[in-house]
Amino acid sequence: MILLLAIGFFLTALLYASVGFGGGSTYSALLALSGIDYRLLPLISLACNIVVVAGGSWRFALAGVTPWKGAMLLTGIAAPAAFVGGMIPIDRDAFMLLLGASLVLTGVTMLIPVSEAQSEDPHPLARAMPLIAAPLGFLAGLVGIGGGIFLAPLLHLTRWRDARAIAATASLFILVNSLFGLAGQMAKTGPGAFAGAMAEALPLLIAVVIGGQIGSLMAVRVLPLKWIRWLTALLVTVVGARLLTGV
Repeated sequence: MILLLAIGFFLTALLYASVGFGGGSTYSALLALSGIDYRLLPLISLACNIVVVAGGSWRFALAGVTPWKGAMLLTGIAAPAAFVGGMIPIDRDAFMLLLGASLVLTGVTMLIPVSEAQSEDPHPLARAMPLIAAPLGFLAGLVGIGGGIFLAPLLHLTRWRDARAIAATASLFILVNSLFGLAGQMAKTGPGAFAGAMAEALPLLIAVVIGGQIGSLMAVRVLPLKWIRWLTALLVTVVGARLLTGV
């Protein structure tokens, strides 16, 4: 079972890193389908998220494409909410319902066309993006995701910045939310649960390190970018629907 999970985590990290995300929602879904205690899911998923997006965030920063003022505003608002979300106890059925719905919504958002060209004049709603940051951060901490998968499409739709700046912002958003969400989860479950989860998840962490690096460095040139997004959208939608029907 752990070998199959490691393969799934590797492929998830590779696909998500190639389109600028961490994969936390899909890690949680794979763990849920494998029967692992749902209370450990956010701990493992957020740790994997951090591993995948840390390198991408660093490369974006070195390349000078991160719009620090806007990115830090959104992330600074979301991070405390992610910590609070991580601290809140939630029963299994509610957790699976939220996770399944998050996956289905993730699949839908990944189908939104993304232009690599320089953004047009921002839509007036672009100024409202800080208002959505806190709810996304709360959801991120609650179910063990980064939230960037929901933030990025909104930034694209409102022409907040160009595509590379949005990818850099989403990466930073995921990284910081995952750190704060993990801190909240650890405050809820205790350091012993985290240590146990990490010992069990070591092969999975190794898998996402390798997959994330391949995805972010090579951008998975084997398939066109839009094909990768569509395949990933199909994967997470099917898994999300399966979780919802099993609640």
